[in-house]
Amino acid sequence: MNTVYGSQELCTNVIGKQLCIGCGACIDLCPYFRSYKGKTSMLFPCTLQEGRCFSYCPKIEVDLDKLSQRLFGHLYDGNPLGHYISVSMSRAGESVGSGQFQAGGTVSAIMEYVLSRGYCDAVVVTDREKLLPIPRFVTQPEEIRTCSSSKYTAAPTLSAFHGAMKEGFKQIGIVGTPCQVLATAQIRSNPMDEKDFHDPTGLVVGLFCTWALDYRAFESYISTRIDKDGIEKIDIPPPPSEIMEIYMTGGDKVSIPLNEIRKLVPESCSYCIDMTSEFSDISVGVMEGRPEMNSLIVRTERGRRIIEEAQRDGYLIISDMPQENLEHLIWAAGNKKERALLKSTQENIVNTTQEDRLSYLRINRETLNQYSV
Repeated sequence: MNTVYGSQELCTNVIGKQLCIGCGACIDLCPYFRSYKGKTSMLFPCTLQEGRCFSYCPKIEVDLDKLSQRLFGHLYDGNPLGHYISVSMSRAGESVGSGQFQAGGTVSAIMEYVLSRGYCDAVVVTDREKLLPIPRFVTQPEEIRTCSSSKYTAAPTLSAFHGAMKEGFKQIGIVGTPCQVLATAQIRSNPMDEKDFHDPTGLVVGLFCTWALDYRAFESYISTRIDKDGIEKIDIPPPPSEIMEIYMTGGDKVSIPLNEIRKLVPESCSYCIDMTSEFSDISVGVMEGRPEMNSLIVRTERGRRIIEEAQRDGYLIISDMPQENLEHLIWAAGNKKERALLKSTQENIVNTTQEDRLSYLRINRETLNQYSV
């Protein structure tokens, strides 16, 4: 069992040091923590010395070796893409039918499939109320489609996971970003050493993510330029586009340079070493140069089984990824990992040994040496 502390240590070492990304892992576990417009706050003092809020957090005392050993059977080796069985490209198949998807529609196709086939009894997704991302869980395949667009702002998605557990669901699917997926891996590792613990996830699908926006900063920025209530969809095409595209009610499209948008990224994102949601069962991203397709990384046996069955049943169309795309994906993921590890080690929040200072990450020296830190 890992050393587990309580909410005071979480507030001091994560929220107080601007490491919190607002993933929702500590929300709706107790009455104390709440999220408002992307920010996590503690409403009342809590005197518990150990708490799930601390043990689930993806920004404090994350032991990558222990998580990797539990999920994949080996120590964390620093592969830019994480552990994987296969890498390919994919899109939604004919069995999914027509509809509005983000990129190739792979995530929607997978989650509709697991609900329709009983692999999951609920799926945690991120919906949207105007511009604000809203966590929710759905139980019917047709509900997936209503949440299919990307949000690009940090969201407390895992609060809906806790809600689904309270409602009695046992095989919960999750669609999340790398920080949310890492928190899910923490939950799955049984950090509180519960004797009657069972893994509550049916399938974890991770999204590729370089950064997320601070919702309040983004709302303030966008409100001076357009009517935020008229936004239908937001998209960031793959490189070399360097723009954010905002689609409005009525068909208008607004393009904003990414160099303006990046100013709204919270500091917490700069510490994240994971671009491809390494601790998921399946990871999905936009295919560079092929916006109608997705990059698809299969990591676990249950992920492989579901993908193969979804392909057989016409929910997915899968093909080989061109070597050039694979090489660039590895480069991009490795670049993010190197930058974040360098920053984290320079600020002494990796493998700390002082009794009065907790680590963000714990990672073996051999892996750190690969990135010259």
